[in-house]
Amino acid sequence: MARKITILGAGLVGSLLAVLLQKRGFQVSLFERRSDMRKANLSAGRSINLAMSVRGWKGLELAGLREAIEEIAIPMYGRKIHNLDGSSPFQAYGKNNEAIYSVSRGELNRKLMTLAEESGAKLFFEHRAADVDIKKNIVTFETPQGEFIQSDHEIIISADGAFSALRNAYMKTDRFNYNQFYIEHGYKELSIPPDAAGQFKLEKEVLHIWPRKNFMMIALPNIDGTFTCTLFFPFEGTPSFDSVRTNEEVMAFFNEQFPNAVPLMPTLLEDYQQNPTASLVTVKCYPWIYENKSMLIGDAAHAIVPFYGQGMNCGFEDCWYFIQILDENPNAEWGEILKKYQDARKKNGDAVADLALANFIEMRDKVAEPSFLERKKIEKDLGLMFPGIFNSVYEMVSFSQTPYDTAIHSQKAQDKLLERIMSTGDFYTLRNEEPFQKQLASWMSEYEDDIAAII
Repeated sequence: MARKITILGAGLVGSLLAVLLQKRGFQVSLFERRSDMRKANLSAGRSINLAMSVRGWKGLELAGLREAIEEIAIPMYGRKIHNLDGSSPFQAYGKNNEAIYSVSRGELNRKLMTLAEESGAKLFFEHRAADVDIKKNIVTFETPQGEFIQSDHEIIISADGAFSALRNAYMKTDRFNYNQFYIEHGYKELSIPPDAAGQFKLEKEVLHIWPRKNFMMIALPNIDGTFTCTLFFPFEGTPSFDSVRTNEEVMAFFNEQFPNAVPLMPTLLEDYQQNPTASLVTVKCYPWIYENKSMLIGDAAHAIVPFYGQGMNCGFEDCWYFIQILDENPNAEWGEILKKYQDARKKNGDAVADLALANFIEMRDKVAEPSFLERKKIEKDLGLMFPGIFNSVYEMVSFSQTPYDTAIHSQKAQDKLLERIMSTGDFYTLRNEEPFQKQLASWMSEYEDDIAAII
């Protein structure tokens, strides 16, 4: 099998994959169009903190980075909902005190880049992929000096994000399917600094959400006592980024919609006016590979919106699936390896994209509704009452390695089960009555059959 590999993109997925391939004796050249972020201050404005979960941790374990990242990660055990009426209910993520972890994207990327270099990968910054000839398997890069060079490789792996240079080349081939979808909302990063004593101004180990139906704001904790806030807001309409522009409009809007947050945000106006407004895109495409020469991975194959916190986790899962296939097929040719990878990941890439879009509606619209909160409570209790049978879709996605495709197809079966339970009456009164217990056992048996059929 060919040993020289070119990876496009030194972001999270490209850097992790470089580490894992170097550990297996491959010679990796990693090309990044941007400058080396380790030599500059991390810029604010477009970072959206990462929510590390089980799939992401497994990738870091394979790279030997878990302990180092745990030092800069903060567990979030659930959502703290900030309603307009001043109430702030807490909604636990898991039934056994599980957590997702807030991690700085920049710090994680820096550590992965450094580990890639230490593993022997060659990193080339400010090298833009000016041309990709997929048939000849050649990438031409423009250097910082304006010169043009070509990489030396037998295979190209594209980890260069939602606007991938390799995928753009794929789009010129026959029978390549591509779908790009922007939601009507964009996002803007804001911030909550620590108090005068350097302490968190909000509860630390939760993800804070201000749901407002057609828009929302979230806040994730950082180890320096700050919170990275993100406003998800329509580009157009009322209210929107288009209609909320002047300082007066910004303050009026925030005082009306997020009154408990405004006193915590002394740089609100500066952040709102100076930080960029970014769009949110979903990308689906097929195929992810070209013959035995190249492949797409991470956002290059399946860019998703951030509302399930699974973009990085899914990309890291791509990496360890790919590495597992390599390990299990040491004598296979690249064509076979690439096809196995595509077959394993394509349906899951599509599934997580759909899950992320659906979770946006849940986060902005449903989390404040009493019926939704009741359902979530019942889900957790069902998981405790019927372990090994019931696990909520959220827990499948965030706290297990259940394939995304299985998780999304389990949603219909769970909707059917929960609708039956909640339409019967108060679950917490009925569950102590023998007739309901028998009915519930029957429903759970039927649910188990539904899930078995999905799997």
